[in-house]
Amino acid sequence: VQLQASGGGSVQAGGSLRLSCAASGRPDRANTMTWFRQAPGKDLEFVAGFRWRDRSTQYAESVRGRFSISRDTSENTVYLQMNSLKPEDTAAYYCAVGRNLITSSISSSRHYNLWGQGTQVTVSS
Repeated sequence: VQLQASGGGSVQAGGSLRLSCAASGRPDRANTMTWFRQAPGKDLEFVAGFRWRDRSTQYAESVRGRFSISRDTSENTVYLQMNSLKPEDTAAYYCAVGRNLITSSISSSRHYNLWGQGTQVTVSS
C-alpha cells in the first residue's frame, strides 16, 4: 500500500485549502488515516484522524472547528478541509495509516507504519 498526498499550496490568512490522501489498494476497515504536520524547527504534530471501522474522527485542539476530515470510500481517500487558515498552520502536512488503533493511540505518530510524502501548506498574514 502506498499513500499519495496532495492539495497543499499558499494562501492568505482566512483562506481555505483541501488536502487529499489517496491510498492504493482496497479500503481496509482496520485502518485509521491521519494527518500530521511539521513546521520548520518544530516537532511532528497530530492534526486530525479518521478511523474507518466506526467513522470516528479526532482533532487537535488547535484546529478543531476550522478543519474537517472526511473519507471517500470508493476512492480510498481521506480529505482534510482546512478553513480559516492561520499563519501558524504553515507546515509540511503528512498523511499516515495505522491499523487497529484504539482511540487514545490515534494522535501518536509512533503507532503509524505507513507514511505518505509531505505536502506544503503556507499561510501568509
